[in-house]
Amino acid sequence: MSDKKLLNYADYLNLENILNSQKLKSAEQGKPAHEEMLFIVIHQVYELWFKQILHELDSILNTFNQNSIEESDVSLAVLRLDRIIEIQKILIDQIRVLETMTAMDFLEFRDYLFPSSGFQSAQFRILENKLGLTPDHRIKYGNQDYKNPLLEAGRKVVKKAEDEKSLFDLLETWLERTPFLKFEGFDFWDQYSSSVREMLEKEVEAIRNNPNHSTEQIAYHLKEHEMATASFEAMIDVNKHNELIEKNKKRLSHKATQAALLIFLYRDEPILHSPYNLLTRLMNMDELFTTWRQRHAIMVRRMIGAKIGTGGSSGHAYLQKTADRHKIFSELADLSTFFIPRSTLPKLPGKIKKNLGYHFKS
Repeated sequence: MSDKKLLNYADYLNLENILNSQKLKSAEQGKPAHEEMLFIVIHQVYELWFKQILHELDSILNTFNQNSIEESDVSLAVLRLDRIIEIQKILIDQIRVLETMTAMDFLEFRDYLFPSSGFQSAQFRILENKLGLTPDHRIKYGNQDYKNPLLEAGRKVVKKAEDEKSLFDLLETWLERTPFLKFEGFDFWDQYSSSVREMLEKEVEAIRNNPNHSTEQIAYHLKEHEMATASFEAMIDVNKHNELIEKNKKRLSHKATQAALLIFLYRDEPILHSPYNLLTRLMNMDELFTTWRQRHAIMVRRMIGAKIGTGGSSGHAYLQKTADRHKIFSELADLSTFFIPRSTLPKLPGKIKKNLGYHFKS
């Protein structure tokens, strides 16, 4: 008979340590505040979810850091992103639980929290870095390096993530390797550019010949159309695109932008389904992090009003700025500006269309 100890649920999950890790600062001061337990548990759960997101994200980074990426690898990355997205929805919903605590309840223990702050979450800083948020795009926190408030061990791992290739970097490289941009006898970019210009010319004629608009209205719409045309030309012209990158108004390379646009425009072709799903999930993930930051900012405003945060930040104002600025894949979302109707898309030659599909012979 084996003397091996049978695995126990509590031991496997290390519940003794987990369930005894809620140390109320208010109780240590002899004034236990009932709501502090909820505050601690919510934030501990956040950190556990961050750990799981990083686990999924590292898998995706490893996939896209390979020299050769198979379609099955892209499909697996989509599944990993789906999981991250579902976790993000939980992160947002948890704010509703935290909001069952009133502002007056929070004041019962808030003073005991100084100078700790959610800004000191090393895991979240690692997550931002791994996604592709760069130091020069960060909102300044107290006019200091964002790593300074972290513990020394946290600073090291955050700096390591900052120096490594991010998901944005790896995505850009992967897009630049897209093989469908130029085939023998078919140059997507040239034909797309011609289709865009033809569409724009028709729009000008439609504006000028609209019998329902006054002279002033026609002039207004023509001016708006000129701005749209300039935007298209900047999109089409590699030199203009690179100028915008130099001015920090764009980040994604022209070739990667071309590839992403092609994937969006021809997403109905079978071989582009997985790439399209990948880009869509990245936009969804970006939007959900923005939503989480916005909800967090609203909750903080409700809890502390115009007071400074416990870590010394401007509280609501700082969080709202991060929601507006800390976006990674917004250039993918912006590509919808350059979509054209399916009816005006350059027609794919039969041979190319066959290469983009799946064909089975009995």
